[in-house]
Amino acid sequence: MFVAVNPLFLRVAGCARPAVRALLALGVALAGGAASATSLTVLMGDDSAAASEFVQQLRADQEPGGRFELVRLAPGGVDPQLAADTAGAGAEPERAANAGVRTRSLRPAAADTPLTMAVGPAAARAAIERPGQEPLVLTMLSRLDYEALKASNPALKRGDRRVGVLLRDPAMADQLALINAVLPQKHRVGVVATPESEPLVRELQRAAQGANPAWDLHVEYAPDARSLAAALRVVVPQSDALMVLPDLIGDNQAATLTVLRAGASAGLPVFGASEGLVRSGGLAAAVSTPSQLAQQARLLGQKVASASSAGSSSNNSNAPWVEAATPATVRVNATVARGLGLRLPEERELTERLAAPR
Repeated sequence: MFVAVNPLFLRVAGCARPAVRALLALGVALAGGAASATSLTVLMGDDSAAASEFVQQLRADQEPGGRFELVRLAPGGVDPQLAADTAGAGAEPERAANAGVRTRSLRPAAADTPLTMAVGPAAARAAIERPGQEPLVLTMLSRLDYEALKASNPALKRGDRRVGVLLRDPAMADQLALINAVLPQKHRVGVVATPESEPLVRELQRAAQGANPAWDLHVEYAPDARSLAAALRVVVPQSDALMVLPDLIGDNQAATLTVLRAGASAGLPVFGASEGLVRSGGLAAAVSTPSQLAQQARLLGQKVASASSAGSSSNNSNAPWVEAATPATVRVNATVARGLGLRLPEERELTERLAAPR
């Protein structure tokens, strides 16, 4: 199996889609009319740069008079609230200093709307295990993180609590739209995946079949690092471009470099979902920055809280409300483009094309 995670592939800040940014602002304004303030509890499971930027943006966007409480989980993802309960206590959570750290904003508003937001996989697991019925939003998760949570946490589909999930990567349809914008005459895409990547592969296959014209998708599986080169030898001759999925291959530097070398040797562009891939030799990627994700997470939280207050179900059987990251910002490696003899539009233009209705 491949190992994760390479810090090289952390996303960095970029510019949001102008049209969607305006829509986000409108959504926040409309939601603000439905409730006087939001009581937001944020569970933070790590101190990575991406998680810190996400939380900073959440705090900056907090409504005036709203309550903002940051709960930093202890190593191992221990929730201070649960630790205090286990210790028997009835004592104030502030005293569980060995379990986690809480920081609060100003006093809560009299009529607030409670919402818990978890940042990252460890925080998501802790949030799901928390008692209570207040709505919950899980953020900064990969598709595979979410699938693992579904498989191991039946409480994710509790009937008495609304749950929203914001995936950290743009939808596969956006990734294919980027390839189409860069290579409009090409429709053969090659992918090497791991067996654990099946949910991503299914999403990619649906997006490829639903496009007009449909994409000719070639997928090979590499169960371990040694199989990667053999899978690439099959995929490369059948492809006009290669795509690196945000999975165990995309999260591993050595595996990703193997795909990039194979593409370079065959003169094929490589696309992906991280800015690190572009810096390392990929042609282009559609990414969402932590600040963009924080803005979308707040809007998703407002929708989930509204559905919870109304007592209505937005989906079947109280399944979580799942959204892919949007807006997506395009990053391009101009040096790779010149080496491939490609004249590409500016990043801003490509970003706007991804925002256009399809």
